[in-house]
Amino acid sequence: MKLYQRQISAVAATLSLFLCGVIYAQQSPAPQEKAALVYTAANRAPVPIPPSEAALQTVTAEPWLALADQRLFLEGAVFDRAGNLLFVDMFSGRVLKVAPDKSITTAVDKNKNAITPTGLAIHKDGRLFVAEVGDMATGGSIVAFSADGSGRKEIVAPSAGYFPDDLVFDSAGGFYFSDLKGSSTEPTGGVYYAAPDGRITPILRNLAAANGVALSPDGKTLWVTEYSRNILHRVTLASATTVAPVGTAIAYHFTGPAPDGLRVDADGNVYAAIFQQGRILVFNRNGLPIGQILVPGRDDGRFLLTTSMAFKPGTNEIYLVASDGDETRGATVFRTAGFAKAPSLFSHQ
Repeated sequence: MKLYQRQISAVAATLSLFLCGVIYAQQSPAPQEKAALVYTAANRAPVPIPPSEAALQTVTAEPWLALADQRLFLEGAVFDRAGNLLFVDMFSGRVLKVAPDKSITTAVDKNKNAITPTGLAIHKDGRLFVAEVGDMATGGSIVAFSADGSGRKEIVAPSAGYFPDDLVFDSAGGFYFSDLKGSSTEPTGGVYYAAPDGRITPILRNLAAANGVALSPDGKTLWVTEYSRNILHRVTLASATTVAPVGTAIAYHFTGPAPDGLRVDADGNVYAAIFQQGRILVFNRNGLPIGQILVPGRDDGRFLLTTSMAFKPGTNEIYLVASDGDETRGATVFRTAGFAKAPSLFSHQ
C-alpha cells in the first residue's frame, strides 16, 4: 500500500511540474526578431530632406527650359532690363542669354575672352560683370563686358590673387564679391567690397570657400554662404566697408552639401541654393528657415547641382538653374514663385 501511495505521489509531482512548464511557456513572450534599420520613403532617396527641415512649407518647381543635349554647368542667373535671363556656363566659359521667347544666344564667348565664369551681375549702364575663378591656382578675376559681349575690361585683375566666385552690386555702384579660396581646415577665402573707384576692402576674412553673396533690400545686411563649412553668415553693415559693432553672426548651419548662390526678395527673405541637393532653402530676414523649393527628379538623383536663381523683375517668379551631373550632362532652368516680389536691383535703377 505504501509503495502504491509513493507511486501516486511521484506521478502527481511529475504532472504538476509538467503543468507548471506549460503555464510558464504560455506566459513567456515569444522570441523576437532582432531590431534593424529599415529604409522608408523619407530616407531612401539620394538626398533626403533633413528632419529639421522636413516640415517647412514646400513647393516643387516646374521645368521651364531644358538644355539636355549639352554638357553644361550653369551659375549666376540674372535678368537684364529687356527681360532676358542670363547665366554663365562654367564648362564652356560662356555667358548665355535667354530671351522671353526662350531663344538662346551667346553674350560672351570663352573663345574670345578665356574666362572660367561662376558669377554674374549687371551694372545699371548695362555692362555685364563676370566673376571668374580662373585656374584656382594663380588667381581669377572680375571682368566687365558691354551687353553684346564686346569691350572687355578687367575690374579685379588676376594679379590680386582672388578666386572670385560671385558678386552683388550695392546702390552706389560698388560690389561685394566672394573669394572661393580655402578649405574646411584652411580657411583662406573671404568677402570683399570693390568701390566704384576700384579700391578693395576686406569685409569678412578667414572663410572656407566663400561662395554666395546677397544684399538686403535696404543695403544694410550682407548675406554670405561658406561652402566648405556649410554656413550662412549674416553681416550687419554700418557702411559699405564697415561692419557694425557685434555685426557678424552665423545665422544657419546647413546639413549635407553645400550652400551655393544667394538671392533676396523685396521682403528681405533669403534664398540659398543647395548644391548637390536639388533644392533652395528659404530664410526670413533674421535667418530663420521658412520654406524650401524642390527640383523635380531630385529623389531619383536628377538635377541635384542647383547653384543659382534670379527673380523676374516686377514679379515673384523665380528662375533657378540646375545641372544634371553625370546623368545626362545637361541642365534645365526651372520656374516657381517665391514669398515676395523681386527687390529693386542696381541693374534696374
